[in-house]
Amino acid sequence: MKMIKKLALGVVCALSLAGAAQAQDTKTLNVATDATFPPFEYFDNNVRTGFDVEMVEALAAKMGRQVNWTQIDFKGLIPGLVAKRFDVAVSAIYITDERKKVVDFTNSYYPGGLVVLGKADDASITGPEDLKGKKVSVQVGTKSVAYLKEHYPEAQLVEVEKNEEMFNLLLTGRVDAAVTGKPAALLFASKNDAVHVLPKQVTTEEYGIAVRKDLADLTAELNAALDAIKADGTYDALVSKWFGGVK
Repeated sequence: MKMIKKLALGVVCALSLAGAAQAQDTKTLNVATDATFPPFEYFDNNVRTGFDVEMVEALAAKMGRQVNWTQIDFKGLIPGLVAKRFDVAVSAIYITDERKKVVDFTNSYYPGGLVVLGKADDASITGPEDLKGKKVSVQVGTKSVAYLKEHYPEAQLVEVEKNEEMFNLLLTGRVDAAVTGKPAALLFASKNDAVHVLPKQVTTEEYGIAVRKDLADLTAELNAALDAIKADGTYDALVSKWFGGVK
């Protein structure tokens, strides 16, 4: 009996020490993303890359940390933070009041907004007000879904899991338009003459890094690192590389 108690005590102590060691580990930045959204994050020959990816790597370097990436569907990013599966989520996430109820955000790191991506030969859609009765592809879990349901309820939304599915539906004519973030839409349109970005923007938004609410110190640390890469020119170099210097 004494031996069993000693063994049990040893297990409890070992687990306590392991937990303490994990809590004190400040060398790893656990980051989740949905790498299907160029130019922000995507895989190129099985290598994760994009503006968000390189920016986070630069932030981590300033913080003296290594990045541990988790690939997850966009709709699981905020719930994953709430469940403490990871510490940070970066995936062209708009800062919204609804999301701020359950997670914290860093300062905005890039301006964005929703735009309509339409067919180049379709003159019937000149702005978001023309989406009434049209089939519109959107990525599930994004602001596009909630915004269109609230402001353009007569648009027929076709919700898909991945960004490329949304674009492919438009290219193949199965939907009339797509609504997504401006940088991604411009990049896609620049490579596909069959589509174009409508000049009238749907919304104006700000992208931010989402952080667990119980990690206020980490949010402050990320903000300090963001200021640092802006001061030393790293940020401008990334904007130039991925967005042609537009910010």
